[in-house]
This record gives sequence, C-alpha cells and structure tokens, in this order.
Amino acid sequence: MGCDGGTIPKRHELVKGPKKVEKVDKNAELAAKWKYCALSQEKLRRPIVSCELGRLYNKDAIIEYLLDKSAERPNAEAVTHIRGIKDIKELNLTDNPAWEGERRNTKGDRYEDIHCGMFICPVVGLEMNGKHRFCYLQTCGCVFSDRALKEVKTEICHKCGDPFKDEDIVVLNGTKEEVQKLKEKMEEKRVKAKTKKSKKSKAVETVSAPPESKEDAQSPPVDVAGRKSQQNGDESSQSAVAGPSGTSSSTKGSKSLAASATKRSIQDMEEKSEAFKSLFTTHSSAKRSKDQTSNWVTHTPYHF
Repeated sequence: MGCDGGTIPKRHELVKGPKKVEKVDKNAELAAKWKYCALSQEKLRRPIVSCELGRLYNKDAIIEYLLDKSAERPNAEAVTHIRGIKDIKELNLTDNPAWEGERRNTKGDRYEDIHCGMFICPVVGLEMNGKHRFCYLQTCGCVFSDRALKEVKTEICHKCGDPFKDEDIVVLNGTKEEVQKLKEKMEEKRVKAKTKKSKKSKAVETVSAPPESKEDAQSPPVDVAGRKSQQNGDESSQSAVAGPSGTSSSTKGSKSLAASATKRSIQDMEEKSEAFKSLFTTHSSAKRSKDQTSNWVTHTPYHF
C-alpha cells in the first residue's frame, strides 16, 4: 500500500469526510464593497456616486453603462434599477489624512493596515472601511457615519448646512434587509412621481382646451336669425328693383348716405396726432396756395 520509508498515514488522509463549507474572507468582502466599484470592479476614484440602494460606483462607469446598456458587463445586475443620471447622487466625501495611497508600502518593510480607509466621517472621524455604518443624504450627497447622525441630532447637514429629513438618509452597503427596505422605498417614490406627472398632464390638457361659454352655445340661433335677416333684405332689395324707379333711387340714396356716414376723414379724428395726420395729402400742409400752383398742366398737380 505504499508508505515506503516508514511514513504513517493519518485518518483524514485515508477517509474522505464531508466537504467543509467555504467561507468568504470578511476582509476581502469589505474591501470589495468599500474600495471597488460595484459595476466595473475597478478601484473607486473620484467622482464617486451612489444609487438609491446605497451601492458605490465610479461615475464614469455609470455613464458608460447608460450610454450603452447592451454591452456585456461582469456585474450588470447591480445597476438594473438605474434608469438615468437622476437615479444616482454624487457623494461629497471627506479625505482621510492618514491615507497615504496605494504605494505606501512598496518596499515591504513596514506594516500595512488593510482596514485603513480613503475617507472618514467629518464629524466623528471614523474611517469608512466597512467596520462602521455610514449613510449619505440624498439632498446634498454628504456622507456621515451613523454614530454622528445619532449623537448630533439635527435637521441640517453637518457639512454644508442644507436641510434634510429622515427620508433622505440612505445607508451605504447595508444588509439584505436594509437593501430590501430601500428597494420598497424607491418603488413607492417612483409610483408617486408617475401619479404626479399624470395629474400635471391632465391639468395642462384642461387648461389648453377651455369649456365652451354661453355665447358660443347660443351662437347657432344667432346665425340662423342673421341668415333670415339677410334673406329678408335680399327679398326687399329685389322688390325695390322690381318696383317703380322712384323707390329704387331712394334706396340707392339711403345706401350712399349710410356709407358716407360710416367713413370719417383722418383729419377729423381727434385721437390722432398732427404728425400722423401730416402724412396724408388731406392735411393743410400738403395743400398748395395759388402762388405755389403752376400755370401749366402736368401729371402731378403739386409739381412746380
């Protein structure tokens, strides 16, 4: 059976037991969530954005995804809820002064702290490395630790001073239960936005098409009466023409008087200015005296 050279096999080498469940390294899991983009799996670099579910992304990766959604990506399921640039918020992060960069231990002769984060809470000073719970505000995008929001209770942002409500707080990289609550909250918010848009569109349609007034409703009988009066006038005019010559001449004279009464001279209008009246030949300045008139006939009577 082998074992040459005096080797003694152990029980676990000869007997095959059940396989152990592989456990994910917690340090690697935290680093993947807090130091790498959830879409492109690249290291996070400014500008950093977050969605309504609290995941961290590089802004350029999100823009590339929105421009071409058909392209194959390794983790496209994490951004299916993002419809446009309005569904993400750029984060206002505070740099960690203890962060020396990626190449701080190039020689390998010093201790490297894996849990050192690039950003910290501006109020308490906790590092954003996954060990502490962090949140961001949807109104301004500022990031704080959950401890800072609990210890210093206020309705104004600690960093920029913008007002916010409890509904505007989103947990970054929360648990499955927290993500589920955020998802339900996001769906309710989108449904409310759709109902508001539909109400606005209906209001615009009602304003653009006002209801008919009473005068418009009574317009058909007025038209009918007008047609009847026109017909009566035509009949009377025809009878006048068919009658004796005296009656026809009287009607023509009355019409000419009515027409002359409706026409008014521009010079008689009091509301018009003298400068406007002087533009017409009926003005006194346009009339020539006997000295200015010529003694010979021309095409233009005012030529001299």
